[in-house]
Amino acid sequence: MSDYPLPNLSTDLTGQVALITGTTSGLGKRFAQVLAACGAKVVLTGRRVERLQSLAEEIRQNGGTAEHFALDMRDNDSIITCVDQAEKALGTITILVNNAGIPDAQRAHKMSLQLIDDVFDTNLRGPYVLSCEIARRLIAAKLPGRMVNISSVGGFNYSGNGAALYSITKSAIVRMTEVLAVEWARYNINVNAIAPGAFSSEMMDGMVERMGDFAQHFPRKRICDPAEMDSTLLYFVSPVSAAVTGTYIKIDDGQGSR
Repeated sequence: MSDYPLPNLSTDLTGQVALITGTTSGLGKRFAQVLAACGAKVVLTGRRVERLQSLAEEIRQNGGTAEHFALDMRDNDSIITCVDQAEKALGTITILVNNAGIPDAQRAHKMSLQLIDDVFDTNLRGPYVLSCEIARRLIAAKLPGRMVNISSVGGFNYSGNGAALYSITKSAIVRMTEVLAVEWARYNINVNAIAPGAFSSEMMDGMVERMGDFAQHFPRKRICDPAEMDSTLLYFVSPVSAAVTGTYIKIDDGQGSR
């Protein structure tokens, strides 16, 4: 006879410590609010510290627990220092959401070397370093963990109009998800990914400003609201998905990025 409830559903994250990258706006901000509302202690990170402070205060006013620390995903020392600070403040990080990312919005042959480095480091190298650092600490503490990497449907589809490196890094994030899931399954660390389509965010606002209202070409003629990703995020980090690791879910609203 199964010991699981019927149905086996829960979004209770009490006792969990969640670090979310890129929480100064958009999707990351929403992710932090959702995890805090479900009982997790949240670590807010990013480069615009004043925005982190404002969000931390908002979460606390709503009854949640939040701390904020500066984090530059391009800088190894910044990554390690941030994890140290977060652990001292709230305890071992058991949930990681690798959300921080930047676009390139340029033709590949026109990108500066600095922009190439920034896109690779922010979108791929930084998340890899951060994931390994948190996994190392979870393994030492003999604790299970959940990691959710934010990819993009742009990692599976490229029209040739710029942002080639963004597509490359977001595709690589999915492969990173798959291989780290295999490596860390023995330690009960689950690694999964979400590949969103066009969702409202600071990055998406910049694309609309450059390209016009391209949502009119989508079947539903809309850009999605970040709230429509809540259930997928919670599925990956909640107890109910204990057997799910090394996979990704596309959320593209039928926008056609296949």
